[in-house]
Amino acid sequence: MITLDIQMAHDAFSLSIDVNIPSKGITAVFGRSGAGKTSVINAIAGLVTPTNGLIRVGEKTLFDSNNKVNLPPESRRIGYVFQDARLFPHLSVAKNLKYGQRKGSIDKLNEVTELLDISHLLKRHPSELSGGEKQRVAIGRALLSDPELLIMDEPTASLDAPRRQELISYLLKLTTSLNIPVIYVSHSLDEILQLADHMLLLADGSVVANGTLHEVWGSAHMRPWLNVKEQSALVTATVVGKHPRYDMSQLNLEGEALWVQEVGEPSGTTLRLRVFANDISIVKAKPSDTSIRNIIPCTVEDITTLNDQLGYRQVALRVGKEVLLANVTEWAIDDLALTSGDRVFAQLKGVSVAKTDFAQSHSNF
Repeated sequence: MITLDIQMAHDAFSLSIDVNIPSKGITAVFGRSGAGKTSVINAIAGLVTPTNGLIRVGEKTLFDSNNKVNLPPESRRIGYVFQDARLFPHLSVAKNLKYGQRKGSIDKLNEVTELLDISHLLKRHPSELSGGEKQRVAIGRALLSDPELLIMDEPTASLDAPRRQELISYLLKLTTSLNIPVIYVSHSLDEILQLADHMLLLADGSVVANGTLHEVWGSAHMRPWLNVKEQSALVTATVVGKHPRYDMSQLNLEGEALWVQEVGEPSGTTLRLRVFANDISIVKAKPSDTSIRNIIPCTVEDITTLNDQLGYRQVALRVGKEVLLANVTEWAIDDLALTSGDRVFAQLKGVSVAKTDFAQSHSNF
């Protein structure tokens, strides 16, 4: 567990947070500019000093104002990847990677360069690299410092769309190859959907929400960030097979069959799915003749008003441990006489794959 209980004040800004986040997987830190994201990660890295509080990674205390503990950055074992790569321009890629390498293992160097596909760049200098290549080298340098925690501060911010998606594909590989926690700051919800396991939402120097990505994404705290068309639920399903005739994959969603476009993944692969609230309709009796392939039995858990769209309600639909969201009109709510606890069927007109669990093997970075 990573403990962050810190207070900080300077100029017109103050930060006060008291949370625990997992010491494994990727935790996304999200919020508006000025929310306190950079202050939090810089405090963890030792680049700024909180007024008071406690920062602990696992059993290691990095900062404790009561006991006067404040480890210098070089003693914290934290790899930091900035928005810009910050490579040494006069050094080759190989020498940039080896700079600060905690252990001079050739095997570790080879493993990192293969993982990030930068082996062919070792003799080049930063001026000869694309933006995406520079960031991959910066990530490699951070990994070779043998960190106990990796911090990434908007590593794709300076990249164009193709290079951004390219880097994300490498980051996805890292998520299953790393055995260290990652704190990932981003302004992009699409990136967070693809990468994160946990989410910390900040506003005005305080924590608004903290939990698994599924929990935070489906909470009321996320509604201001998503217009009605973008509101959605995240669910997890497992690949169980492929349609014998059509280019479709069959998934298991809490014991219910769910069909999506062929994902090209073997049985047993876990997928994170995004289902838009506007793509779900509700019926009380399962239809027998319909073009919709995915009709899921569920229970009405809650009905809330959508403040930014008069005449609509959002219905939370429980499917085992998962929850879907459906935007429907008040007329439909009244016509169906929907109330909490009703057994209904959700008709899913669209399902998108947000993330694939690539977990095949794990490295010990």
